[in-house]
Amino acid sequence: MGIFANIKEDIDSVMARDPAASSRLMVVLCYPGLHAVWMHRITSKLWRADLRLVARVLSQVGRFVSGIEIHPGAEIGRRVFIDHGSGVVVGETAIVGNDVTLYQGVTLGGTGNEKGKRHPTLRDGVFAGSNAQILGNICIGENSRVGAGSVVLRDVPPNSTVVGVPAHIVYQNGERVLITDPSQVKDPLSGVIIALAEEVKRLRVRVDCLDGQLEQTARDLDGVRALTSEDEEREQYRSEQADAGLFSMGEGI
Repeated sequence: MGIFANIKEDIDSVMARDPAASSRLMVVLCYPGLHAVWMHRITSKLWRADLRLVARVLSQVGRFVSGIEIHPGAEIGRRVFIDHGSGVVVGETAIVGNDVTLYQGVTLGGTGNEKGKRHPTLRDGVFAGSNAQILGNICIGENSRVGAGSVVLRDVPPNSTVVGVPAHIVYQNGERVLITDPSQVKDPLSGVIIALAEEVKRLRVRVDCLDGQLEQTARDLDGVRALTSEDEEREQYRSEQADAGLFSMGEGI
């Protein structure tokens, strides 16, 4: 596609995805995410032409203007929409597919100073909420969604929704994913959660045992009460008969 065709496609994409975009002129003048993408297309060509210092200087100019830092070495697809944009960082070896949406504060970063591919790959149609941190050489599958404030450290399969710190899958292929094993959540406190779950399980077994003993004790007490009641009735009957003179013990002989 030519330059003007790409620009038109980008503007059409913003108009279709942002209800706040009321005119094309507003999109051209007031959307820093679009400015950052356009600047990156220039710096990326310079980077690949081995004019790396010039590319980095221009990328810093774009960062100053838009508040968005996209390394010239990153690969950005078509119709990428960076909404609001402030604080977005895209690392050198990051790959962003087509129709991806990034909100403010998103970081596509690394986890160390290793060489080679060290930044994430976002497949087509990925949505990353505000302040999502996607770190390391991982892959976010097609049409997946990353919740705001999540920290993603592992690959995400296509058509999934992940949330949390660290992020875990809550929806996949439109269906709710229920976590039944605490170890599935790779959290530093997962060991504590597992220990608490085991303790709750042990206590539940103990409570069930005590309930059984209590029920047996209640049945035994009911039996004792029944015998006691019979004895009391028998004594009362004897007392009433004695008062009536039926048991006079030899009177009139």
